[in-house]
Amino acid sequence: MDALRSLGRVIVAFWILSHLSLLAYSSSPQDLQILNAERRIDLSSHIVKVFLTLKVENTGASPVSEVLLAFPPTQVDHIASLKAALTVGKKKKKSYVPLEVNPTDLPDAPNQTKYFSISLLNPLNAGETATLEVLYILTHSLEPFPAEINQAESQLVYYRDSAIILSPYYIKQQTTFIRTPSTKVESFTRVESTNRAGTEIKYGPYKDRPAYSYSPVIVHFENNKPFAVVEELVREVEISHWGNLQITEHYRLSHAGARHKGVFSRVEYQSRPSSGGISSFKYLLARLPPRVHSVFYRDEIGNISSSHLRIDYLKSDLEIEPRYPLFGGWKATFVIGYGLPLEDFLFESPDGRRYLNFTFGCPLAETVVDKLIIKVVLPEGSKDPSAVVPFSVKQHLEVIQL
Repeated sequence: MDALRSLGRVIVAFWILSHLSLLAYSSSPQDLQILNAERRIDLSSHIVKVFLTLKVENTGASPVSEVLLAFPPTQVDHIASLKAALTVGKKKKKSYVPLEVNPTDLPDAPNQTKYFSISLLNPLNAGETATLEVLYILTHSLEPFPAEINQAESQLVYYRDSAIILSPYYIKQQTTFIRTPSTKVESFTRVESTNRAGTEIKYGPYKDRPAYSYSPVIVHFENNKPFAVVEELVREVEISHWGNLQITEHYRLSHAGARHKGVFSRVEYQSRPSSGGISSFKYLLARLPPRVHSVFYRDEIGNISSSHLRIDYLKSDLEIEPRYPLFGGWKATFVIGYGLPLEDFLFESPDGRRYLNFTFGCPLAETVVDKLIIKVVLPEGSKDPSAVVPFSVKQHLEVIQL
């Protein structure tokens, strides 16, 4: 970070991309096998959540300190978050210990397979087993088909994956469950051991599958949940000497679902809300910190009155309605602002330095953010600012002359 050239307002800006950077790491999968694998894929919104349970065994002679996760190249670019934990104990006494996860590379990876390495807290000795819980989030992974719909039509989307879990290890037994938002499924790929009941499609159980087995499947289903994508969010966090933390958030929002075709009828939209715009945005929910005050919601025209704020001692929920309904391909820009007590977020260390502890995340629920910029505006007279974040970001320092 550049040295502070003069006193003034300091803006520290961070660029956060929605994709993970790849890091070099060495690993060998030959000493492990998966005794049982269960994968649950949740397609109930436009953000795909995958829960994976792996029971691994060390079949080699040497201790193993890592477990590899494999992803096809078409999927790894859409991973927004990946977490892993070690299961400790059984039933009611079960607990989960977070584990470090990092991208890694393997030489001669088949079909350009990409990997993540889960670092175990203690090496897994020969003959020992461990159960891992993995959660990863996929964005931009549902493809609208048809790509264009009119105002009264429901939105149908494709989801592509494999009935068999891609893995660098031999898997003794595995099962995959896919849950859809409703029972309205146009079609799905049928392979060996495929069953469907209600909103759930089950693939498996499959036994004794070698490493890198793959069986592509496609699910075509109805999904009318808001495909809310924030193309860019600029969050300005301004620290005041007078005990206030002012947050101003500039949104460029789009509906990333099937594009709207034809004309829009406001009469049909208001008289038949269940079918006159079923795939459009009706409202968005912003989860704000507790003790929020001085909340505003506006756009370039002016204040937007269609918002509702609910406050309790744990959180504040701001429900906002766009100035106009958003259909597929439509965009909107708006600003949300609010104040917070500075004492809830600013702390002083014994050496006299002050620390601001504030989240990077977007407060809008069930929303994908493609680009996020955070600007922290420090009071006049601040010196030697630095940032500590748990992931790689681009950052720089600006000085505004008053």
